[in-house]
Amino acid sequence: MHPAEDTVGGTAVGTGSRQAQLNAVYKKVSWRLLPFLLLCYFFAYLDRVNIGFAKLQMQQELGFSDAVYGMAAGIFFLGYVMFEVPSNLMLEKVGARKTITRIMILWGITSMSMLFVNSPTTFYVLRFMLGVFEAGFAPGMIFYLTYWYSGERMARVMAFVMLAGPLGGMLGAPVSTHIMTVAHGLHGMSGWQWVFLIEGMPTVILGIITFFYLTDHPTQAKWLNDSEKALLANEIQHHQAASTHSGFGAVLKDPWVYFMAFAYFTIISGIYAIGFWLPSLIKSSGIDNLNTIGWLSAIPYLLSAVFMIVFAKTSDKMQERKWHSVLAAVAAAALLIVSVVADSNFTLAFIAIAVATGLMWASYTIFWAIPSKYLKGSAAAGGIALINSIGLLGGFVSPNIMGMAKEMTNSLMAGWVVMAVMLVLGGVSLLIAFAIKKEA
Repeated sequence: MHPAEDTVGGTAVGTGSRQAQLNAVYKKVSWRLLPFLLLCYFFAYLDRVNIGFAKLQMQQELGFSDAVYGMAAGIFFLGYVMFEVPSNLMLEKVGARKTITRIMILWGITSMSMLFVNSPTTFYVLRFMLGVFEAGFAPGMIFYLTYWYSGERMARVMAFVMLAGPLGGMLGAPVSTHIMTVAHGLHGMSGWQWVFLIEGMPTVILGIITFFYLTDHPTQAKWLNDSEKALLANEIQHHQAASTHSGFGAVLKDPWVYFMAFAYFTIISGIYAIGFWLPSLIKSSGIDNLNTIGWLSAIPYLLSAVFMIVFAKTSDKMQERKWHSVLAAVAAAALLIVSVVADSNFTLAFIAIAVATGLMWASYTIFWAIPSKYLKGSAAAGGIALINSIGLLGGFVSPNIMGMAKEMTNSLMAGWVVMAVMLVLGGVSLLIAFAIKKEA
């Protein structure tokens, strides 16, 4: 066979022809999977952060302190972390279709049940259960995509699906505040109760659709023909790096996993600190109108969407992950410090926080293009889940740090400084992770 030829389905095809066919297959796969997964992840993110918008009414009505609210926001992640790895290992065995269906239906029902919160205890329990039921969704989705896409395309794929986060913040902010405004008092329920009910319901519906829409593996996809399946399998196998792990046990012993996890922890800390406290920060500037707060809260997420797409495109084009993720995180840290220095100037501080948010989401996106290069099979399922579960502890830690800073200093500024330091340390940790794999 000529060196510029390959075999697909027993037929020799030129490299140019093969690439054209491959692009056509990936176009079909992307149109089938990515918009649906984006929609699912949108509601997953919305169900996590709508508590920050509900806070604007809920805290006053129920008389919760900032510390109680910070604890409730963060305890979600404890439940999530405890069940993350088992859920992802189960996904590999029972399949994505059943796993994602189970996750979405149960978390949707729990999110809707948040309307019954009437004490710190019910608040903590329901937030913890929301974490338990949602555990495994994000890493499961990332692992599922490794069945369909080679590592060299993962930054763009991650950017598209992870756009759900900024979209959840961008659309969720004005939608949530609008619901609280227009539905307040309807049928004897407060606006914040309607937020949980209305925004939790689509998740249940999507969970039911998932069961019939997704396939566990490309080999089961009836919407792909045999030659398309073969082409896809060959491409993924060709670009899949040989794993140095024999299974999940080997993953647990690999220091690379823990440096990756810590780096992710710092990124998540920054993202959720802003996601939870930004509405309160805007309100503290003297802006009381809920709709105005909602629209202003959307701006950082609009920037995030733009940054994610630009960084992912350049990262895939250059096939470079390390510096794209590290420099974005460090630049975000610098801008958080700028927001602290410019505390008395709300406009400047807000711009700095908005751009910092965009850079953190860009770092987050590129980060998840890295594991597929080093992990496969059960090692990928367990490794991705382990990195994600340790990292998501940042979602528990950062709201509490910000809440304590607020109560101790009557300002969020000290909290932003802590977040900035953590992001720099996360960048260093990611550099160490790359150094470990280079040495190996």
